[in-house]
Amino acid sequence: MQDKFDVVIIGSGLGGLVSANILAKEGKKVCVLEKNNQFGGNLQTFVRDKSIFDTGIHYIGGLDKGQNLYQYFSYLDIMDDLKIKRMNLDAYDVITFDGDEKEYPHAQGYDNFVKQLVKFFPEEEEGIKTYVQKVKDTCYKFPLYNLEEGDRYYGEDLLTLKAKDYIDSVVKDPKLRAVLAGSNLLYAGDPDKTPFYVHALSINSYMESAWRCIQGGSQIAKLLVKRFRALGGTIYKYQEVNSFNFEEKEIVSVSTTKGDTFYGDNFISNVDPKLTLQIIGKERFRNLYYKRIQNTESIISSFSIYIVFEKGTFPYLNKNYYHTNTAEKVWTTQEYEEENWPEAYLISMNEDLKNPGYAENLTSIAYMRFEETAPWADTFNTVAKKNERGEDYEEFKQRKIEAYLKEIEKKFPNIRSCIKSVHTSTPLSYRDYIGCYEGSMYGFAKDADNPMKSFLSPRTKIPNLLFTGQGLNMHGVLGVTISAVVTCGELVGKEKLLKDIKSALAEKELLDS
Repeated sequence: MQDKFDVVIIGSGLGGLVSANILAKEGKKVCVLEKNNQFGGNLQTFVRDKSIFDTGIHYIGGLDKGQNLYQYFSYLDIMDDLKIKRMNLDAYDVITFDGDEKEYPHAQGYDNFVKQLVKFFPEEEEGIKTYVQKVKDTCYKFPLYNLEEGDRYYGEDLLTLKAKDYIDSVVKDPKLRAVLAGSNLLYAGDPDKTPFYVHALSINSYMESAWRCIQGGSQIAKLLVKRFRALGGTIYKYQEVNSFNFEEKEIVSVSTTKGDTFYGDNFISNVDPKLTLQIIGKERFRNLYYKRIQNTESIISSFSIYIVFEKGTFPYLNKNYYHTNTAEKVWTTQEYEEENWPEAYLISMNEDLKNPGYAENLTSIAYMRFEETAPWADTFNTVAKKNERGEDYEEFKQRKIEAYLKEIEKKFPNIRSCIKSVHTSTPLSYRDYIGCYEGSMYGFAKDADNPMKSFLSPRTKIPNLLFTGQGLNMHGVLGVTISAVVTCGELVGKEKLLKDIKSALAEKELLDS
């Protein structure tokens, strides 16, 4: 019989890798199984024309000394080895619109955030201050966001207050309302559903401090894998789990497409909850539970273009652009008409380290509904498993590239003359490489009118199976890291784990001083 593990983790996305490291630090014998060629899920990078692109990590917040992600990454022992660069202090993000030459800044530091926006909206100073204070207060009410114990976030209107309603209530200028909501591609904001806490948790850590990963976010995954192995952990690539094996009501092992079997006492799935349940089989769950998860709305997917520039042609901008066609549409671009696509996009770029001041490449992301790729939905294509989608799919991508470049040209008229090559990813790419349901950007949609519907417990209806990852509570690097802490707390005790994290941080600070 093969080795038996205390915990077997399915999927090596950030949630899986953070969980693996936490549990290994707590003395557990842990194994991680990854189906792909590369560890890391959304942390993966890929190379085109010798240029490194990120799959999902375009910037990170909260990494200044003492801030929340800094503390979590310090505990995981990866902070000191990260290669990061601080983004523009006065405008880490800029919000722009067609027909308006102004670039409205989101600045680092709460006071600076107010100061930079007041330059454009002097009559709204009090409203901007009120908004920023509300962001801070909201984040404070989520204990683990601040490495605190407890469930302080239940009660009040915290889960039911809508982002759009609140923003509209504190500022009157329609353009400023659009500017404050302008980066909602970060969380796929919906005017009728998205709670304010999702907005606050998504942007607050960038307000505190915003950073680019030099040479890609995969360094986070590589460091976590390295630390995990040093802690005695076992991790495999090319091991796609295709069955969960039971004795009575508990899982005893998982089997993979390679024909291997891995035994464990507990199992954590870092795969999308919908897909996890489908692999296990609906017969293992009460109909109500299975249907509830399968019917929970997943957030829309996306289409990305990746541009490699000719050397020394396109100036590097140490900030991101969130562009929407019109300020009125800032909350509704998910409802695009195909002929008007893309109605909004994010642009992020990386500096050419050999040609400072110039961009090496650019990534741009726009919403795309999975149904647009439905004709090829039965194909599957990754480095580990090749399955060409055909000429019509390539033609589809080329049409989208052309429509996309026409939109970007409005902002950067000379961009085509700088392009060396253009590459893409579609909802199918995200589905196949990341393992998210229909390529969903951020897991389950949160609904202020039904706040508990999309709150998923790490505990499942199977006693020794837990969930982790962005499908749990919050997405993003910080949200997923916290979700992993929540999951691991179920196995080692929440209070004990938090004490261990704090004491490890105190010890590290002592050594550093």
